[in-house]
Amino acid sequence: MQSVFAPNLLAGKVAFVTGGGSGIGAGIAKRLAEQGARVGLLGRRAEKLDEVARAIRDAGGEASCHPCDVRQYDALEAAIGACADKFGRLDVLVSSAAGNFLAPAAGLSANGFRAVVEIDLCGTFNASRAAFAHLSKSRGAIVNITATLATVPTPLQSHAGSAKAGIEMLTRDLALEWARFGVRVNSVAPGPIADTEGMTRLGGDDRAAFEKRVPLGRWGRIDEVCEAVTYLVSPAAAWITGATLLVDGGASLMGPAGFLEMFETSSR
Repeated sequence: MQSVFAPNLLAGKVAFVTGGGSGIGAGIAKRLAEQGARVGLLGRRAEKLDEVARAIRDAGGEASCHPCDVRQYDALEAAIGACADKFGRLDVLVSSAAGNFLAPAAGLSANGFRAVVEIDLCGTFNASRAAFAHLSKSRGAIVNITATLATVPTPLQSHAGSAKAGIEMLTRDLALEWARFGVRVNSVAPGPIADTEGMTRLGGDDRAAFEKRVPLGRWGRIDEVCEAVTYLVSPAAAWITGATLLVDGGASLMGPAGFLEMFETSSR
C-alpha cells in the first residue's frame, strides 16, 4: 500500500529501527526510508538485515546494518552511536525487537518468561537509554511497538503480555521525564496483523473464523502499522507524547473471549 502521507515527509531525518530484519520492524524501516529518512537497522541476524537494507537501497534509500542483540546494552549503544556518526544525527528510534512463543503459564519456565521480558521490555529500555543523548540533541521521537495483549488477557501469552504492559508504562514514564528535552515517546499497539510470526503462531488454522471476531472484519496489514508509526514521528504528532495508539480494527474492544475460545478448542 502506498503511504497516505506526502512524499519525503522525513527527508533529512535519521531513524534507527530495532527488530528491523523481519516482520513489522522491517516494514517500518522500509516505510520510513520511503518517506526520505536514512535508516539504521538492528537485529540479531545479519543476513536478514542485509536483505532489508538491499530493498531500501534498491528503492533509492540509504540504510546501515547493525547486527546486535538488544539485551546487550554496550553493543546496542555502540550500534546506535555508529548509525548517528554515519548519518550525522539521529531523529527517530523505533523499538520493534521482540521475542515470543506460545506457552501455558503452568508449563512456562522461569528462563522462558525472563527471556521474553529481557528482549521486549529490557530491550526497549536499553534502546531508549542508548539513543537518548542523540535524540535530545535533535528533539526527536521514540515509538515503541507493543501489542494489544498488554491490556487484553491472552491465553499462552503471560510472558509477552507482561512485557508489553511494561513497555506501555515505560512509554509513559519516559514521555514524562524526557518531555523537557523535547523528546516525544509514544507506542503503537498492533492487534492481529497478517503475515507476522506472532499471528502465524497464535492465529491457528481457521483464519476466517478469527477474522470474524474483529469488529472491522479482517486482520490488519503491516503497512497499516507503518502508517501509524509514520504519523507519530511526523510533525503532525508534534504535541502527542505518552500515548499508545491502537491499530487493531477494534479487536481489543471484544476482550479475550475469541482467544479463549480458540485455546479451549485446541486443548480438547
